[in-house]
Amino acid sequence: MKKIMNAPENIVNEMLEGLTTVHKELVYRVPGTSVIAKVAQSAGQVGLVSGGGSGHEPAHAGFVGDGMLAAAACGPVFTSPSPDQVLEAIKVADSGAGVLLIIKNYSGDIMNFDMAKDLAEMEGIAVDFVIVDDDIAVEDSTYTQGRRGVAGTILVHKILGAAARSGLKLAELKAIGDALIPNIKTLGLAINPATVPEVGKPGFELGADEIEFGIGIHGEPGYRREKLKTSAEMATELVDTLERSISLEQQSIAVLINGLGATPLMEQYVFANDALRLLEAKGASIVFKKLGDYMTAIDMAGVSLTVLTLTDSRYLDWLNEPVTTIAWN
Repeated sequence: MKKIMNAPENIVNEMLEGLTTVHKELVYRVPGTSVIAKVAQSAGQVGLVSGGGSGHEPAHAGFVGDGMLAAAACGPVFTSPSPDQVLEAIKVADSGAGVLLIIKNYSGDIMNFDMAKDLAEMEGIAVDFVIVDDDIAVEDSTYTQGRRGVAGTILVHKILGAAARSGLKLAELKAIGDALIPNIKTLGLAINPATVPEVGKPGFELGADEIEFGIGIHGEPGYRREKLKTSAEMATELVDTLERSISLEQQSIAVLINGLGATPLMEQYVFANDALRLLEAKGASIVFKKLGDYMTAIDMAGVSLTVLTLTDSRYLDWLNEPVTTIAWN
């Protein structure tokens, strides 16, 4: 295992210290916690809190800032933050209008965020939540009942962040999130696995000429393993499979092409060229595009493709609103 680190057991702590040192004008680390919060909280605005295991950078701390998250709770690598850490994120995010939790559909995240919600309500903070389950690959998988929450979560951060900044109340944001999430579908693939620093070896094995469709962001199994294909063939598999879960013909859509951590931009753009062409051939009108590393899996090589059907005209406006964060630009 080759990684730029000191002691594997300290990698998350040192990563958070580095992040807040480099970006101290935007975020800070709540003392004694693994919580990253924005420097200037907005009085009277609903605070958005997300988080999860580390190893998905820039998610979630990279999306803390004006127009997106108020705070993010960062757990150990691929492990949910504890309820007390999430509680600290809720407390720092609350500026009097309550807090909305954006939770990816993993059993540990749901349990710990729900416990933190109960604790916060005991302290008089109004809290609600939405659960993101955009991964269409498999119905149930490791750590999950139902579908996993993956890169589509970033679009939820962006849209609800803009909606919160507009002054909408907690119940309104909850309703928007619940209507939004069913319109977001994601499917990914891996050509090389990820290595967790404290484990020191890949979490699964892929042959030098193999690819796995439907892989999870923690290395959970996908739905099919095949010999390596061309970018065009990979894009065809993802687009055709997504079309079974989301309407494309005569639909206005937003597209997120997400690198999983070790995929060069060169390869992401090659894949984008193929995927966008195929989506348009299906009759979709692509009105918003985003490409880059947004929800990674440490050093996994691969990509995911997220499609959002713009069933509400406000979604596009909210996606296009400028924000001040580390990772959305």
